[in-house]
Order: sequence, then structure tokens, then C-alpha cells
Amino acid sequence: MLSVTDMSQEDREQWQVLYRGYAEFYQVPMNDEILDTVWGWIHDGANPFFGLIAKDEAGSALGFMHCREMPSPLRGKYVGFLDDLFVTPHARGQGVVEALYDALRKLARERGGWPFVRWITAEDNYRGRRVYDRVAEKTGWITYEMAVE
Repeated sequence: MLSVTDMSQEDREQWQVLYRGYAEFYQVPMNDEILDTVWGWIHDGANPFFGLIAKDEAGSALGFMHCREMPSPLRGKYVGFLDDLFVTPHARGQGVVEALYDALRKLARERGGWPFVRWITAEDNYRGRRVYDRVAEKTGWITYEMAVE
């Protein structure tokens, strides 16, 4: 049986393994300082950032989501933003991502009725995009990133 819950302090070690896999997928260097910072955000009650973790019946972590609540000024409401999603390769195709999205949908309703959850992905993330096309509608927005340095 698959379960999806908020991340607890006891999930740190398994989460780190998954998060390193996620960073490797996107070819982003990972280190202990980043791990400590992100873990701190997840467990800082004053921060709108949180994590969900999917586990099998034995308690082994199979995937995670990092999400946050953010204001949508044009709507005058808060909406959800999905920052990170990762399912370990050996668990893909087994319903883990669907369970994570189901939990996110439920949470979005509970957190004041977010009208939607938005996310971005890499253009060449073809496997992920096949899932996203099933669970969401692709928007017409194009993402830009301005370097500050």
C-alpha cells in the first residue's frame, strides 16, 4: 500500500537520497548546505514551503514533492506552486506520481481552496511531461529567468 504524507523529521535521510537523485537528473550540483537549507524551509512553520513524501508499505520513500503557497494578485487569492517532483526510477509507472498529485489536490482544497497549482518543467523532460499532460492543462505562458549577478 502506498501512502503520501507531509514530511516529518524522521524522513530526512530518505528525502536526501531522493533529492540528490532529483538534482542529478537536472544536472544541478548538490551539497550539504543546500540540503540543510531546503530541509529547514520544509520544517519552518512560518515559511509557505512544504514537502510531501510517498512511501511504500515498508516505509521506503519512493518520491516527493516540494510545494509552496503564493499570492496571485490578479485573482486576489493564494495559489499553489509545485517547485520539485521526483519519483525514484525503480518506482516509476507504479502510481506514485498519481498518489502525490492526489494528495496535492486534497491539500490545495484544504489550504483555503487554491484555484490551481502551477509548475514548470524542462522542455526535454518528456517522460514527466507525459504525466503532466494527464493531470493538468499546459498553459501558454513562457518562463524567463533574469540573472541578478
